[in-house]
Amino acid sequence: MMARRRKKFPEDPVEIEISDLSHDGRGVGHLDGKTVFIHGALPGERVTFKYTAMRRRFDEGKTVEVLEASADRVTPKCPNFGRCGGCVLQHMHHDAQIATKQSILIENLQRLGKVSAETILPPLVAEPWGYRRRARMSARYVYKKERMLVGFRERGAPYVCDMQECHILIPEVGMHLPELTELLSSLDQRDQIPQIEVAGGDDAIVLILRHMKPLSDADRARLLAFQKDSGHFLYLQSAGPDSIQPLTEEAPLFFSLPAFDLNLRFNAANFVQINATINQLMIQQAVDAMQLTDQDRVLDLFCGLGNFSLPLATQANAVVGIEGDKQLVELARENATRNGLDNTRFEVADLTADHSQADWMQGGFSKVLIDPPRSGAQEVLPALAAMKPERIVYVSCHPGSLARDAGILVEEFGYQLSQAGVMDMFPHTAHVESMAVFIRPDVS
Repeated sequence: MMARRRKKFPEDPVEIEISDLSHDGRGVGHLDGKTVFIHGALPGERVTFKYTAMRRRFDEGKTVEVLEASADRVTPKCPNFGRCGGCVLQHMHHDAQIATKQSILIENLQRLGKVSAETILPPLVAEPWGYRRRARMSARYVYKKERMLVGFRERGAPYVCDMQECHILIPEVGMHLPELTELLSSLDQRDQIPQIEVAGGDDAIVLILRHMKPLSDADRARLLAFQKDSGHFLYLQSAGPDSIQPLTEEAPLFFSLPAFDLNLRFNAANFVQINATINQLMIQQAVDAMQLTDQDRVLDLFCGLGNFSLPLATQANAVVGIEGDKQLVELARENATRNGLDNTRFEVADLTADHSQADWMQGGFSKVLIDPPRSGAQEVLPALAAMKPERIVYVSCHPGSLARDAGILVEEFGYQLSQAGVMDMFPHTAHVESMAVFIRPDVS
């Protein structure tokens, strides 16, 4: 069989008008009836671009020159923008980013779920820079440069972006990448460190170094000196997540929720919401949407370490939290005890399975909160509907799965989509975090 000949890209830049923005932040245009996705272009612009890929159904490219700029275009703050894969929307005004994400949510609800919210909630927004307290960065020693590279992967490439600064990371890390690069470049095992994770709490910052071979005594001494000078806690990871250990002592990682007088402890490898300020606003909005009384029994699914459960427990009669990760459930229990909340119960369960006969499902719940992964909560919806809760608050990190589940709750189980809106958990990225509120029509 003769091999298919690869289509040759046009050598000269091609002019195109941009009509839309894709789900991953690229401009969308059309040439000769074919869709083209273009990095660095915004809706309403006329640009020239060079092809980076030509496929059967669509093509891809990157902007060469902006001929007619959108009113929403701004100068990116970070010098790495365009190369680094950590952000895709720094060239778009922050207000326009929010409006676009709100439109994406509404469009997904209407197109995929065939539903519309009675009320669109105002977006939850905060400072769009220096917000990211959890991150996994790549590391690589480059012999030609005789130094380490630390940062996110380059856009559309497997290489580590050569970064001196990052404006979305918490500044204690993002503005001090050269010091981290210098430390790693000095290690004997510098070519055996593929990644660094960042975990920031209210009073402590942890850096987790993944190392493929044991570190020398000299390397440990260098890490100890850096830990002392920086004030950060260094952890080492020699294999999987279970191998993570502090270099010297455990970091006092916690985050506070002042509106509820709560402090929640977590470990360096645990999932916590990346944006601390938006997390507080999100919790308050969810609690308000619940309209709790001291008679309510609340079910919190995918509860994690109690991010929503414990604030809900300050106002409800009882809260039951369910989570698939055993370590997170243990932390949730500890956090409840530490904060003096004895009206909570936390259990481990795979929420993709049928738990309609589980003992924790038998007590009856007047209200439910769901905070599922990107895949959504489709498997658990029939059991929830059978309980007939008055209200369901759904926190989503993917508008497509939310729209699908909203359609099921409305069309199959008779709920009304009362409210929906976005939360700016990930400024300058294409991620869309949102919240939707469903109510039973027979409840006023």
